[in-house]
Amino acid sequence: METAENIVVGVEESGVATITLNRPAKRNAVSLTMWRRLAELVPELAQREGVRVLILTGAGGHFCAGADISEFATARADATSGRIYEVANEAATAALRDCRKPTIAAVSGYGMGGGCALALACDLRVGDATTRMGVPAARLGVVYGELDCALLLRQLGLANAKRVLLTGRAFDAGECAAMRLIDIMAPGPALAAARVLADEIAGNAPLSLYGSKLVLEALADGTFPARRAEIAAVIEGAMNSADYREGARAFLEKRKPVFEGR
Repeated sequence: METAENIVVGVEESGVATITLNRPAKRNAVSLTMWRRLAELVPELAQREGVRVLILTGAGGHFCAGADISEFATARADATSGRIYEVANEAATAALRDCRKPTIAAVSGYGMGGGCALALACDLRVGDATTRMGVPAARLGVVYGELDCALLLRQLGLANAKRVLLTGRAFDAGECAAMRLIDIMAPGPALAAARVLADEIAGNAPLSLYGSKLVLEALADGTFPARRAEIAAVIEGAMNSADYREGARAFLEKRKPVFEGR
């Protein structure tokens, strides 16, 4: 277990790393220091050999209430400081979006504003009956930038993305599921279901997981033609890997494969 700047990290033997936003008294509102730490932490965990899946969650029954508005008067007082703040904010969100390993957001309670963006940057989102998500930017006089709007548009489609931004309200669990703010609605706590899902994913071949993410993201954002050679190399590398041979042997021997990411 590691703790730094209101963020707690735990790594299980299964290869599942859990990043917990740990400011329960503020519903895990993210400070500027926390944005910066997240931007460093996610790539660090993605490079660890023993980590196969990342879960992002929050302490105290809430995922994340968004940015810590109480520090806006100093950390985001004008256009200049606002740009510095946005760089840190977007770096954290982009780190999750671009993580080479699978990421899951476990969203209980509030996932608002910047917290909603962090969830949307993950590969999958698990919610529960307590989930409340939305983006109150219109109520704060804020215009969302390219990255956050792109995440909303990709996940929700144009009409629902506009609905989220133009109303600025918190949507309940049923509405979140209907709009696809949440991919999986758990019968119990979101984190417990996210851990079951993460364990299932972590048992698969790491090179295959990485390659699948790479191909799907390239298709989704239209960069596949420009990345064709890179993708071909990843596919070839997986085919030549020890894990590929292990998977075939395990299938024939009717046993669970033991993958090492090589």
